[in-house]
Amino acid sequence: MGPFLDFNPFDNLLCILLGISFTVWFTLLLVFIIVPAIFGVSFGIRRLYMKTLLKIFEWATHRIERGAKDNNHLLYKPYSNAIIAKEPTSLEEEINEIRRRGSNRDLDSATEFEMSDIFYFCRRGVESIMDDEVTKRFSAEELESWNLLTRSNYNFQHISLRLTVLWGLGVVMRYGFLLPLRVTLAFTGVGLLVVLTSIIGFLPNGRMKNFLSEQVHLMCYRICVRALTAIITYHDSENKPKNGGICVANHTSPIDVIILASDGCYAMVGQIHGGLMGVIQKSMVKACPHIWFERSEVKDRHLVAKRLSDHVEDKTKLPILIFPEGTCINNTSVMMFKKGSFEIGSTVYPVAIKYDPRFGDAFWNSSQFGMVNYLLRMMSSWAIVCSVWYLPPMSREEGEDAVQFASRVKAAIARQGGLVDLLWDGGLKRGKVKDTFKEEQQKLYSKMLVGTQEDRSRS
Repeated sequence: MGPFLDFNPFDNLLCILLGISFTVWFTLLLVFIIVPAIFGVSFGIRRLYMKTLLKIFEWATHRIERGAKDNNHLLYKPYSNAIIAKEPTSLEEEINEIRRRGSNRDLDSATEFEMSDIFYFCRRGVESIMDDEVTKRFSAEELESWNLLTRSNYNFQHISLRLTVLWGLGVVMRYGFLLPLRVTLAFTGVGLLVVLTSIIGFLPNGRMKNFLSEQVHLMCYRICVRALTAIITYHDSENKPKNGGICVANHTSPIDVIILASDGCYAMVGQIHGGLMGVIQKSMVKACPHIWFERSEVKDRHLVAKRLSDHVEDKTKLPILIFPEGTCINNTSVMMFKKGSFEIGSTVYPVAIKYDPRFGDAFWNSSQFGMVNYLLRMMSSWAIVCSVWYLPPMSREEGEDAVQFASRVKAAIARQGGLVDLLWDGGLKRGKVKDTFKEEQQKLYSKMLVGTQEDRSRS
């Protein structure tokens, strides 16, 4: 009789309720997220969710502006453009203008060097300090409106009681409902990717293996996209990369890979890692010919180029996905493309990616946040909304070197994505300015002086 006396009906009821809750949760997860991801369909729930959020953000911004007006406070407005207005003029034109203003003499009779020339370099130096084009590309993009995330806007002192309550409800929803759901989906997607690609790896090479590998990759990446509540709009799909080509895109976040791979299969390029990332890489390469390099091989440019060339020569292999900037930029600009992927001679398929920062900041500042911290910030945001444009394929023109080709592709991506096209190297994020940049300015100035002297000698 002892065991029956210890029986508590409340514990039994609690177990039943927990079982029902788990069943309902898993059923909803399966019906509304996993199954649609397998077949690549959507019920439109995320689009409706996005439109609802936009209306709430507009109302919140209106309340902030009205509160600031009533309390005679000035609202912070971030600079959408540069602080200093600059006109596109050459070094020679600007120096001649300085000489013209500072001297009454004829410029043709001026000496090769004038003291007033140093004012040009001083002014450019001060402008670079005041309006640094590089450093501000590695900080989060500031919003003019508030999206109920504490990390997005400076105008918090103008929050009313209603906004405070709304913000509190948003915190409960994001961390109490969305975050657990997204973490579950993320583990589901990654787990299925590891298990299924490992199983497919045992199949013999052939069309069936390639077909199953592509379907598994697409399914798992689509589940991971839903783990971020990513709402993606793809444009000009007729230009999607084809086998034997190289897909190049601007780089804002590690999730750029998931964004692109959920709409098509790619061969990834990267360094071999340890831990969980290493397990994922080993399982993926069993089912698909991805290109992973050892740490000692990454700096061997000839070896990297050889393996990339061998891959693109096989027209049955998937297109290679590369981010030539080599680092993440904050969704406002495109920086210098490394020339390595443009030396191969293959067809290049440019892709422009532009995120909507109103729903969540996708930029990864690797010097401030680790990968786990960054992913948690992404999963606790409202959503990840972005647009992807597939640009027409491009090839090297006659007489065009790899650097010029890379600059032409970069300009096309920046133009399509509404991004600023910068000449600076993204490596300046952690390094110093190369001496070649200084020498280039010196050469331009010397060329101007030598050219002026030669013109006078001919006359």
